[in-house]
Amino acid sequence: MKNILVGVTGGIAAYKSAGIVSLLKKKGYNVKVVMTENATKIIGPLTLETLSRNRIYVDMWDSNPHYEVEHISLADWADVVLIAPATYNIIGKVANGIADDMLTTILSAVSVRKPVFFALAMNVNMYENPILKENIDKLKSFGYRFIDAEEGLLACNYSAKGRMSEPENIVDEIERYSIFSKFENFDIVLKNKKILITSGRTKENIDPVRYLSNNSSGKMGYSLAQAAVDLGAEVTLISGPTNLKVPNGLEKFIFVESALEMYEKVDEYFKNTDIFIACAAVADYRPKEYKKEKIKKSDSDFVIELVRNPDILLEMSKKKEKQLLVGFAAETNEIRENALKKLEKKNLDIIVANNASVMGSDENVIEIIKKDRTSVEISQKSKVELAYDILSEVIFELEKRY
Repeated sequence: MKNILVGVTGGIAAYKSAGIVSLLKKKGYNVKVVMTENATKIIGPLTLETLSRNRIYVDMWDSNPHYEVEHISLADWADVVLIAPATYNIIGKVANGIADDMLTTILSAVSVRKPVFFALAMNVNMYENPILKENIDKLKSFGYRFIDAEEGLLACNYSAKGRMSEPENIVDEIERYSIFSKFENFDIVLKNKKILITSGRTKENIDPVRYLSNNSSGKMGYSLAQAAVDLGAEVTLISGPTNLKVPNGLEKFIFVESALEMYEKVDEYFKNTDIFIACAAVADYRPKEYKKEKIKKSDSDFVIELVRNPDILLEMSKKKEKQLLVGFAAETNEIRENALKKLEKKNLDIIVANNASVMGSDENVIEIIKKDRTSVEISQKSKVELAYDILSEVIFELEKRY
C-alpha cells in the first residue's frame, strides 16, 4: 500500500489536509491530491502541490493535454483513497451515485476491492441528521470505511461532536488498516469474542504527593486494544495512568490507579471474558501505610515498609475456565528462561517475552512463547505492528480449540 489519493472537499477542516499530506509523505507514501472547487477557496492548491510533490487535480475539463482518462487512471493508481474532510455533501453524493465533479467521478470509478476512507467533519446538527446516518450505513454496507469526528470547538462556535480527527490519528488509522487487512475476513476474525486487556502502569501512593511506580507508557496494551477492536472483538481496557489517547471502538474503558484497584476490576470482568491479555506493568509492592499528610523531610533516613500486591495474572489463572490467558515478561536478564517460568507458574497459554529496557519506546523485539514451548521470534517492529503479530498467534490458538 504505497499510493494514496487524498480527496479534499469544501469543509473548513480542509486546512488540516496539509498536515495529512505532509505526514503521509514523511512516512514514504506516494500522494496525489484531488480538490473540489470549494476546497480551493479554503486552502490553496499550491500548498498541497508543494507538499505532495505532484500536480493537483480539480477540474474535469482541464485544458492541459494528457493522454489518459484522468479520473480512471487516478482511480486505478490509488491503493487507498482518503476523503478528508468528508462533508455532509460528499457523503450524500457518493451514497446516491452522484458523480458531478472530478472527485466524485473518481470515487465512482474506484474498484470496490480498494479501501475508501471518509474522515467526517461537519456541524453537529448536520452530524446528527438522520439522513447522514442513513447514508453512512448505506456506504458501510458497500465496504466504505469511516474515521469518526471528534468533540471540540467547531467553526460555527459550537462545542460538540463534528470536528475532523487530527492528521496523526487519520494517518495512524490508514497505517493500521494496511496491517490488519492482511487477515482473512479481518473485520470479523474476532467477532463475538470478549477480550479483557490491562495496560499502563500502576501508582502506589505513599502520601498525597509521592508514589511508587514504573516507566511503562502503556503503548503496547493500547495498541493491542485497538488491534483487537479492528479485528471485530468486544474489548474492555482496564488502564492505569498513561498519556495516551483512548482507543476507538472499545466496549468499555476503565481507569484505575493502584494495583488493588486493577485487581478488583479484572476480577469483576474476568468471568465473562474469552481472552485475557495482562499487559499492564503492575507494581509488585505497595506501602504498608499511607500517610494522609505530606511526609516532611528530616535529617534521618526514611524507610518505607512495603507489602505484596496481589499477582493479578496468577490469581486469574486459578479461576481460569475457558479463558485464553496471555501474559508479558519484561525482563532485564535471562529473558527467555524467566518467561518460561512465568508461563508455567501462571498456567498461561501464551507469554510475550521482551527486554524491559524498551519501556516507553515505540518499537520492540519480542518472542511469543506458547504453552507447548513452541515460539515465534519477531525482530524490531513498531508496537502497533507487534499487536497484530501477537493477536495472530492468539487467533491461531483459538482455532486449535475448535
